[in-house]
Amino acid sequence: MSAGPGGRESVIGAACWRGLGCGRTRVVGLLGALVIVCASTSAAAQASFGRSKSLADTRLELPSAAQVADVLLLREYNTRVVVIGTMLLGLGAGVIGTFLLLRKRALMGDALSHATLPGIALAFIVMTRFGGSGKSLPGLLLGATIFGGIGVACVLLIRGATRLKEDTALGIVLSVFFGLGVSLLGVIQKMDTGSAAGLESFIYGKTASMLVSDAKLIAGAAALTVVGCVVFYKEFSLLCFDESFARSQGWPRLLLDGVMMAMVVMITVIGLGAVGLILMIALLVIPPAAARFWSHRLGPTVLIAGGIGAVSGWVGASVSALAARLPAGAIIVLTAASAFVLSMIFGVRRGVLVRAVEQWRLRRSVARQHLLRAMYEAEESGAAAAGVGEGALLRARTWSRRALRGGLRRARSAGEIEPGDAGRWRLTEAGRAAAARVVRNHRLWELYLVTHADIAPSHVDRDADELEHVLGAAMVEELELLLVRDESRAVVPASPHAL
Repeated sequence: MSAGPGGRESVIGAACWRGLGCGRTRVVGLLGALVIVCASTSAAAQASFGRSKSLADTRLELPSAAQVADVLLLREYNTRVVVIGTMLLGLGAGVIGTFLLLRKRALMGDALSHATLPGIALAFIVMTRFGGSGKSLPGLLLGATIFGGIGVACVLLIRGATRLKEDTALGIVLSVFFGLGVSLLGVIQKMDTGSAAGLESFIYGKTASMLVSDAKLIAGAAALTVVGCVVFYKEFSLLCFDESFARSQGWPRLLLDGVMMAMVVMITVIGLGAVGLILMIALLVIPPAAARFWSHRLGPTVLIAGGIGAVSGWVGASVSALAARLPAGAIIVLTAASAFVLSMIFGVRRGVLVRAVEQWRLRRSVARQHLLRAMYEAEESGAAAAGVGEGALLRARTWSRRALRGGLRRARSAGEIEPGDAGRWRLTEAGRAAAARVVRNHRLWELYLVTHADIAPSHVDRDADELEHVLGAAMVEELELLLVRDESRAVVPASPHAL
């Protein structure tokens, strides 16, 4: 007859007890019996736990192919609402955020979001005092809009009435309004009929539980924002790039600035109820910052920023739908941050990789021009009729031997130099023509510095050496018209200093 875990423990305990003697032996035996009982109980508990699922189980399970297809094709109603809502919000925030970034007001969204908190809390208190529930969304959004506008006005007032910079004004408004909001939330907690439960969604968001009414509200705000930016595109561009010119030409600068900030307030306040304060800050700042790595023109930058915001909303909401334990708002922010990192590295205009390649090419081009000029001047001085040796080139420039040999190898591959006798190098016809252009640009700039900048001839070589590589054809033509006679424009000018 088999005994269960409890019976087995009793048998073992009784056997141990009968085997005990008196005094110290009895105590040791009793402790041994307790250890055996505890171990058996722990093993039984672990076996029971293995058959059931813990409430604290936070393991993430990989979605099935059917679940992925349902999310990507938007077959589920709730997923469809959340994905479309977050995409439209990211689109609108990315578009208007670009103008904020160009106005050097990237943190305006941060200050505005924090400024809405006391408006939400005060609207809750007022509605509760007048017999309402305090959770009416239109009332809360109205309070957020009013205080958001007050916050923006305070920033503009502090910047215009004092000598403080805009970042200082933003910091003042952000901290003061957020402190006021936290204080009002404390008042709500102590009210007999009030409770702050649910108001935290305006801080952290409730993206995964977005309603169709929220999505429609976001769609309307995004549509107004995009249409407004299209209508006022020229005016906003002027305001972002040359505010002083706009003022001098009589443009209503304050009115245009107010229209732009009204759009920011609208998209921010409406987004607060759905995705929260933190996500709105990210959507207003990260997509425009990422778009700047891909284009120098305003139009493409606005389109790219809106696209990054929309894609971030789509990817974040889709991943959150597939992994229920991952919050949608946080995933959207992380997706936007990933897009920023990729843009920072691979962006075709300001990306780290592209700039590194451009700097590498520039260094090689400068080294090539220095090599050609050194060989041309050596031949010009008559000291290298049979060619120029590596020793003379090393003395002419602060090159390492490895860098010099690499430059010689590349110049030979380009057909600009050829080997001579005794390890020397000579310029080919193509190389001599290229070297003449380099030397001509260098000496034209030296002559300009000596003639018009009143710099001593012995001091112009280094300055000309830094600028000769960036002289364009138009600048060279202006220097020729200014310094060289018509009959000698094709001739390399003489050096104003000793070689």
